[in-house]
Amino acid sequence: MAINLTSWNCHGLRAHIDDLKSIINKYQPVCIGLQETYLAPGADIKITNYNIIRKDNIHSSHATGGVALMFLQSFPCKPVPLNTTIQAVAIQIHVGMLLTICTIYLPPNQTIYQRDLDNLLDQLPAPFILLGDMNGHSCLWGSSDTNSRGLQIEKLIFDHNLCILNDNSKTYFHSINRTFHTVDLAICSPSILTRWEFTVDENLYNSDHFPIILKYFDISVRIPRRPQRFIFDKANWQLFTLYSELNPVMVQMDDIDSATETVTKHILEAAERSIP
Repeated sequence: MAINLTSWNCHGLRAHIDDLKSIINKYQPVCIGLQETYLAPGADIKITNYNIIRKDNIHSSHATGGVALMFLQSFPCKPVPLNTTIQAVAIQIHVGMLLTICTIYLPPNQTIYQRDLDNLLDQLPAPFILLGDMNGHSCLWGSSDTNSRGLQIEKLIFDHNLCILNDNSKTYFHSINRTFHTVDLAICSPSILTRWEFTVDENLYNSDHFPIILKYFDISVRIPRRPQRFIFDKANWQLFTLYSELNPVMVQMDDIDSATETVTKHILEAAERSIP
C-alpha cells in the first residue's frame, strides 16, 4: 500500500477545517504537518480517526503562527519531546520503518539562530523527515534567488548531511505580486531519500500555500485493523500453549524490531487458532 504524508500551511486551522478534511479525504495521510494554525492555547480541535499534538504561538497578543501534527490513531506512534523555542513538534511513527516526523514553521521576519536549528535536529531520532514552511529561498529547491533564510537552511542541510525531497515545484502563491515561490520544504535523512516520492497538490484549498505530499510504497505495510476481541472464557488454553511455543530461531535476530514483529505475529496466530 501507499503511505502518504502531508504538509500544509493552512493559514488558520479553524477557518480551514473543511479544507483540511478535503485534503484528508483525497490522500488519506498517515500524518499531516500543519503550519500557521493560529490556535489559542486551550482551543479544541478534533478530526475523526486522528490524534493531534501541537505547539501554539503563545508569544503574541493574538493567535498567530503555531504548528501541529495530526496522525492516524491506528498507527503505533509516540510524541518526541523537543526542548526548543522554534515552532516545531515531532512524533515517531511506525510505517514499515520507525520514522521521526517533525513539522516546523519559521516566520519570515523572525530571527532564527543557527544554533537553535542545530539543536532541534540533534533531538530528532534518525531517520527523520522535516516538513514545513521555512520561508527560505534557494536555487537548491527551485527558487530564482537565494535569501538569508535560504542560506541558513542550506548550511543546516550541509552540516547535518541531509537531503532535499523537493522537486522544484512551487508551493506558495504571493497574492499581492501574483507570483509563485518554493518555501515549503521536505528535508530528510539520506538513508530514506529514495523511498519517498514528492508531489505538490494543484489546489490551494483557500490558503496561500499548496499542500505537499510525500508518498512511500511498501506492499508489506497494512493499515492496522481494530484490535480483535477474543472470548477468553471459551479459550482452549492447551491448544494455545501448543501453538504459541516459540522457536529459538524467532528471537535470534540482530534486528530487535524484526524479532518483536515475528513473535507478535506468531502469538496472534496461535490465539486465532485456539481462542474464539
